[in-house]
Amino acid sequence: MIMISNYIYEKELLPIDHQLQVFIAVAERKNFSRAAEDLHMTQPAVSQYIRSFEESIGVRLLERTNKYVRLNRAGEIAYHHAKEIVGLYSKMHNLVDDLANKASGSLTIGASYTFGEYVLPHILSKLVAEYPSIEPSVTIGNTADIAELVISHQLDVGLIEGHFKEATPLQNENFAEDAMYVVASPIHPLVRKKGRLSIGELSNDLWLLREEGSGTREAAETFFSQSGFRPARVMQFSSTQPIKESVEAGLGISLLSQWAIQKELRHGELKTLPVKGTPFKRNFSIVTNSPFQTKALQVFIDLLKNNEDLTVLNQKNSTNMK
Repeated sequence: MIMISNYIYEKELLPIDHQLQVFIAVAERKNFSRAAEDLHMTQPAVSQYIRSFEESIGVRLLERTNKYVRLNRAGEIAYHHAKEIVGLYSKMHNLVDDLANKASGSLTIGASYTFGEYVLPHILSKLVAEYPSIEPSVTIGNTADIAELVISHQLDVGLIEGHFKEATPLQNENFAEDAMYVVASPIHPLVRKKGRLSIGELSNDLWLLREEGSGTREAAETFFSQSGFRPARVMQFSSTQPIKESVEAGLGISLLSQWAIQKELRHGELKTLPVKGTPFKRNFSIVTNSPFQTKALQVFIDLLKNNEDLTVLNQKNSTNMK
């Protein structure tokens, strides 16, 4: 079963970490009854686990009233490390189990928005068809958030665009190339202009950009820097879809991945502008945080590196840009 969510949460309790799992469930659900339902436990049992966990830590971790259950400062610290401990324990369990078994079990995948929304579904379809015993779960977020989840062992692997400005413990390997284009509404006055455009001709346009921490935003900033250009007006969005809708409506222009705009180009809803310096090239990277890999992770990475679908999609996109 594939689960797509904004956070990773393992419902299956592991023998050595019942207290951690129950604590995580209560912290995320903010309710003892809902946590008990998720864990297939009684509410008194959940309450007992929380009391025992707080006694073992030596401080209260949750503030409780008739209206809410929420983490206090000590609880926030405990929750952060509990997630990391559970992630490491699950990884250890899977690696040891792999020694005697074929590729199977859970695989937690993180992906930045562009790859996660427009490319990863094709890869997952093939993975599930060829390895039905692997159970992937997917978290979509910006590059910085996905990297942080891999660093804290809450994800087995991250698929991101962009670079890290600070040193991290992550292993980083490029596996696919992306091409980015300046896109505009079909009624933009420069759509029918012949020849290449200088980026200076777009100085009066409103640029619709992703948020800080996004690989797409980083690519746009690099493109501007290399072009010696700084947009006078910028509007920021937290995902790509509303940017595309806004560009189509004539609100402004943007620099977007070929993966994200192929359908709109095919239907004539967006147009690319032939701006000097485009297509702007960048790489997608695989990031991991362990020298050991489960068989499930190994086959997934091999599928990414050798998947013909990426080549086919690239060829389709290149045709659509012409």
